[in-house]
Amino acid sequence: MKFSLGAGRWWLWSALCVLLLLLLGALVFLARAYEDSRLTEQLEQTATDLVAEIRASLNHNVQALQALHSSRPDQARWQQASTALLLDNREVLRIEWRDPQLQIRLAQASPFLPNLFDQLPRSQFQPDVRQACANARRFNGPAYSTSYFLPQQEGRGQELLEMCLQLPDDEGYLVLTYGLSNLLAERVGRDAQGSLSVALTESDGTRLAIAGRLTHRQDTLRAVQLFELPGSAYTLRLEQAREFADGRPKALSSTLALLALALAGVLALLAYDVRKRLRTEARLAEALAFRKAMEDSLQTGLRARDMKGRITYVNPAFCQLVGLPPERLIGTSNPAPYWPPDRVEEYLQRQPVNQTGKPQPRQGFEAEYIRPDGTRLPLLVVEAPLIDAQGRQTGWMSAALDLSAQRKIEEQSRASQERLAATARLAMAGELASLISHELNQPLAAISSYANGSLNLLQEADRDCQALRPDLEEAMRRIASQAERAGRVIKSVSDLVRRRERERSAVAPQALFDGIAPLVQLQARKAGIEVRWQVEPGCPPAWCDATMVEQVLLNLVRNGLQAMPTGDPPASSGLRTLQLRAAPAPAETSGGRPWIAFTVTDHGHGLSDQIARQLFTPFFTTKSEGMGLGLSLCRTVVEQHGGALDYLSGSPRGTVFRFTLPAAL
Repeated sequence: MKFSLGAGRWWLWSALCVLLLLLLGALVFLARAYEDSRLTEQLEQTATDLVAEIRASLNHNVQALQALHSSRPDQARWQQASTALLLDNREVLRIEWRDPQLQIRLAQASPFLPNLFDQLPRSQFQPDVRQACANARRFNGPAYSTSYFLPQQEGRGQELLEMCLQLPDDEGYLVLTYGLSNLLAERVGRDAQGSLSVALTESDGTRLAIAGRLTHRQDTLRAVQLFELPGSAYTLRLEQAREFADGRPKALSSTLALLALALAGVLALLAYDVRKRLRTEARLAEALAFRKAMEDSLQTGLRARDMKGRITYVNPAFCQLVGLPPERLIGTSNPAPYWPPDRVEEYLQRQPVNQTGKPQPRQGFEAEYIRPDGTRLPLLVVEAPLIDAQGRQTGWMSAALDLSAQRKIEEQSRASQERLAATARLAMAGELASLISHELNQPLAAISSYANGSLNLLQEADRDCQALRPDLEEAMRRIASQAERAGRVIKSVSDLVRRRERERSAVAPQALFDGIAPLVQLQARKAGIEVRWQVEPGCPPAWCDATMVEQVLLNLVRNGLQAMPTGDPPASSGLRTLQLRAAPAPAETSGGRPWIAFTVTDHGHGLSDQIARQLFTPFFTTKSEGMGLGLSLCRTVVEQHGGALDYLSGSPRGTVFRFTLPAAL
């Protein structure tokens, strides 16, 4: 329907443009025809006036000649009078006084062209003179010959005309030679030379003389006038350029032409404006359709209200949220039909705040709407002012987001977090039990070894009890020391799990080595491995928890011992040794504090890439009886001291574990 209306509108505009153009064309054509007829009449009148002026000039010359001979002049007087006549009339080229036999008595040439008959003698044109004088006798008055062409120098020449006047008392004849070009040039003003052309032609159209030349030959006006003389007849032809026909612009045609151009321009601008408006309307319709489709596809409810709180627009998502059709929402005011009855007062108090024009927080506010079936819906409402094209606020636009799914997810997340917390507590309890079991294996194994050794000493009957006393006392002290160590391990693990700040002190690296030496030596002798201890001179004491650091060293040493199988070469080859080393690490500082680097180097078969990627993963182990917590616990202890634990491949084989501890200030 829109397309048909647009097409009909274009047909109307096209018909209007055609009619206006036809009307303007007809007006311009009629004005041009009227001006042409008027200018043609003026040109014909000019031709008539010009013929009359030429004829009057010729008659004036005749009268001057008659006056000259009325007093029977002598030769000097005649020449003086004829010279004056020649000076006053440039078209007269020669005056002759001839006897009755047409022989020249006196002759006077024009001072402007004295050598007229130098190329051809005057006698050659005697027939033309005889013809004119014969006509003069017959007419008893002035008569004119037919024109003839007189060649001149440099290929030039001009058309001449003879006039003969019979004198009374048989005194002879007066003959005047006229130049036709001069005759016309004297009658056409110099200011009209470029716009007017005057030509004398014969009856067959042969042009004899012309004065003035047109610069524009395509658009000219023409007028023809018969010019009759006694004894001959000619045609006077005038041509004039149209734009210079009367010396001023054509007011009517120019005005109509300008009006036509102005109307054409207005029509073009109007057509452009209509076309632009139609394109704008089409784009606006597309934008409105796009916006409508976008609003209909939104899951966010949109609601627009005016400054008085009346609803002016709702999208389908908002209608779906509140469970009401648009007809029941648009035009309603406060209280809204979807407000819960128990919260009407609260919402009414909020409305004046929202309509004060002050910027609202972008996070909006939470609200609760009620559907017709009584279902309550939690929403997040974000409001923004509606601004028109003039920058004035006309209302408010609200976006309503359904929070039901979010609330449900929050409840599920809260329940999941509670279940995860319970599971984490159970896992922590299991990990704590495994950790304590792992760390107590070493002191308990030492206690068991010392107890078995004491029993073996007591079972040796051939030895004196007094002699056994020192060994038994040493074994008991060792048992007590390992029992105390087991207690400290339990306390340290408990503090580690509870993230408590443990008691730290300055401990010499050698004291740390001595603390684990009995346990390390016992296992090393059984495996046939030599253990070497090395503390660099000037190595400062470490600021640490001695029990936990001893556990780290003990775990790394036991792993190194177990990494070297029994089938390796003897210790003399250098491959059955395990080295512990403590040295300053001044390059590793934190706040200007020096660090100590501890290294444990074994000569086992090294670590594969697959094992290296999971080396510090809890519960990962390559031992059949291992729990996979040793290295994980070692890294945790070192990091709690502020250091770092890493490893690298040894040379020619084996693995080097290295960790750092802060030095005591």
